[in-house]
This record gives sequence, structure tokens and C-alpha cells, in this order.
Amino acid sequence: MAIAYIALGSNLQDPVKQVSRAFDALAQLPATRLLLRSSLYKTAPVGYDNQPDFINAVAKIDTLLEPTVLLRQLLAVEATFGRERPFPNAPRVLDLDLLLYDQIAMHTPELILPHPRMHERSFVLLPLAEIAPDLTLPNGKSVVELATQYQQSDIQSLSGLSA
Repeated sequence: MAIAYIALGSNLQDPVKQVSRAFDALAQLPATRLLLRSSLYKTAPVGYDNQPDFINAVAKIDTLLEPTVLLRQLLAVEATFGRERPFPNAPRVLDLDLLLYDQIAMHTPELILPHPRMHERSFVLLPLAEIAPDLTLPNGKSVVELATQYQQSDIQSLSGLSA
């Protein structure tokens, strides 16, 4: 079994509900078990500002699926939720990003691991640090150390609200 971390995000059609449903969908993936789910976090959009705020979270799974097969499964889940991609950073019902898969580093046209921008995104680092405080990224940096720089940012923990 491999350990993988997945970022979840939504800003359309009741985002709290969509992220909750997405956690359930991850638990139903073949040869995969949902181990942990972070609290929910409310964040401002990145890249395209004229849209609603996002609800974000991170899941920890163990899986027998190979990285590219897992990615295809995540894209299929997005599609069942009605995900459309009209332009980069567009509003979305569901976004699932494969962040890490064990300590594998890979770069293919289909998948880059670890996720190339995860280290600069508060909406990934804070929920990831919550559920994996001992995690060290392949670049040798602690996820908690990276997350600390974002604790005073505009991300809002909805810790009383779980998916």
C-alpha cells in the first residue's frame, strides 16, 4: 500500500457539501482506504479573483493504485461532480489534486509529483500540516515549517465544521 495526500477544493454549489461528498467518494475508490481528513478551510481564490471563496481540505489515503491510475480516478470523481475547465483557475464544483504519493518524485506529461505548487499554497499546507505534522516533503522541508509562514494569512480554519 502507498500513502497519498489529496487536496480538495470547491467554491460552487454549496462547497462544504461538495467537499464532504468528495471525502466520501475518495473512500469509495477501488483498492483505496481513506485514513484521515483535515478540517475545512475557507480561502480567497487564487489566480482569478472574480469568484466565490473556496472551501479546502486535505485527505490522507492508502492505496494499491499506481500514481497515474489514482490521478485518473480523481479526474473521474471530478467529472461525476460536474467539473468543467473553461479557463485556468475558473470556479469549480470540485478540484482534486494529487499532492504526494509516498516519497515518489515523477514528471510526466500527465502527472508531476510532488505537486509543483503545493509548497506555496496556504490552502494546501495548513490542512496538510494538521493531518500530517511529521511529514517531510521530498525537498527536505517540514510541512509544519512551510505552513507556519501562512498562519497569519487570509485562510480561515473552520475547525468547528468538518466534512
